[in-house]
Amino acid sequence: MSNHLIKSARLCISLIFVASSLNLSAAELKTVDDFRAAAAKANAVLTLPDWEQKPDAVEASMNNAIAKANAALDQIGRQDLSKVTFKSTVVALDDVGYEAANAANKATIIKETNTNPAMRTAAENAVKTYQEWAVGIDYREDVYKAVKAFADTHPKITGEDEKLLKETMRDYRRAGLELPPDQRKEVEQLRKELSKLGTDFDTNIVNSTAPVMFAKADLEGLPESFLASPGIRTGDDVYTVMANVTWQFNTVQENAKSEATRKQLYVIRESLGKHKNVPLLNEMLALRNKIALRLGYKSWDDYQTEIKMAKTGTNAEKYINDLVAGSQPKFDSEVAELQKLKAADTNDPNARIMVWDWRYYSNQRNKQKYDVDKEALRAFFPFQKVLDGMFSIYQNIFGLKFQKIVAPYKWIDDLQLYLVTDSGTGEPLGMFYLDMFPREGKFNHFAEFEIVGGKLLPDGKYQRPTVALLCNFPPPNARNMAVSLERMFPVTSSRRPRKCYKTGCGTRKCSTPSPLITKTLRKRFRPKSLKR
Repeated sequence: MSNHLIKSARLCISLIFVASSLNLSAAELKTVDDFRAAAAKANAVLTLPDWEQKPDAVEASMNNAIAKANAALDQIGRQDLSKVTFKSTVVALDDVGYEAANAANKATIIKETNTNPAMRTAAENAVKTYQEWAVGIDYREDVYKAVKAFADTHPKITGEDEKLLKETMRDYRRAGLELPPDQRKEVEQLRKELSKLGTDFDTNIVNSTAPVMFAKADLEGLPESFLASPGIRTGDDVYTVMANVTWQFNTVQENAKSEATRKQLYVIRESLGKHKNVPLLNEMLALRNKIALRLGYKSWDDYQTEIKMAKTGTNAEKYINDLVAGSQPKFDSEVAELQKLKAADTNDPNARIMVWDWRYYSNQRNKQKYDVDKEALRAFFPFQKVLDGMFSIYQNIFGLKFQKIVAPYKWIDDLQLYLVTDSGTGEPLGMFYLDMFPREGKFNHFAEFEIVGGKLLPDGKYQRPTVALLCNFPPPNARNMAVSLERMFPVTSSRRPRKCYKTGCGTRKCSTPSPLITKTLRKRFRPKSLKR
């Protein structure tokens, strides 16, 4: 065994000993109720949602939340404009959005995780209903007049209050409230249509399955543990790889000696949902352009970046170009190193690294140059032990304590629920679900989804956040795998801050790293030899 392997094994063993205290039997697990007194002492609230379990209940829950929110909006809109206050307008509007968003968050989780297709469809419909309603809030003229009446008093407010008011008025402007009524109505309809298409686009990706059948010879280089994984061998010398399942795709890309195999799987994965989504994407691009132009922006880039650090599309493009220029020499040298490996492997001095090659030859380089064999290391990294060990590291670094607690309702048997507390004071800081393994109909990337947002409630108590981390690691009975530390950053970072308002929260998922940034940089960095 190499020195690298010995060191890695020692590290794993130490983590296992440290983590052993985290493993409790189901009978020993506490419930969220056991922590409510500590939360109350800190003037905080812990909330687990009541999960609907029938399709009609999912849509009814969303409709009820919207009806309740509309009643609150009516109350904001019928105020005497000479007596409006910050609390009766801006804060009240934030409260309305928060409650409805939490209902939508719950529907989003059902849409992305439920094992019942009828439940997922009902949840998708509920999300679309919410999105259309959420866009419509911006165009409630009675509510806008009440908020604007308060803004026109030029109140002397500071901190988060000042920020919330400024961003609320900014968002009204960006929605087109300063436009003539006919143009405003057009923008509203365009935004509603764009929102619906975006949900359809995501759903088409999740619903796309791509079984690709290979003979064993096509999969030369793949570890036997992969070939023996449940569902892989589907016949006599027939092995089925799901191109849409991330861990299966990555394993083939990293280990298959056959370039034809790597290419076939790559092209199929990158084409998931294309027959439905290419027309949708074209519609979305056209709608984005129309919205930006109607609102007075030169492009959708400028509209989107106005509220970001870049401020303009030109600045964002410059940032990417500068990043590419600064990193390109190192990137080129690494590609050249991989090309030498491929040239030696294929006996072709002109061999080029294609986009489906880089994982395989990076893996070969690591084996040959650094004596690191990920497949050999897997035996030392069983999933749950690595997860527990990683938690132990995070607890020490951030002064936190993660406690596995009983999940009152599980949408999948292996779902786990953790409660986070401050290790020094014992104050509960929030909760997170872990849904770690792939299955049909589930969201097929890695991301954190908000369920209950953190916010200062009207009664002065602080609602602690609850989130779900949806991942697609290899199932423990398939192959051992070390958990990537970066995948847990969104969970730990969302536990700490206290936010007074909903602004900045919502149903949008947080993925690490940003898929948009990753894909953009990958495309920009890709030299000619990496293009298809």
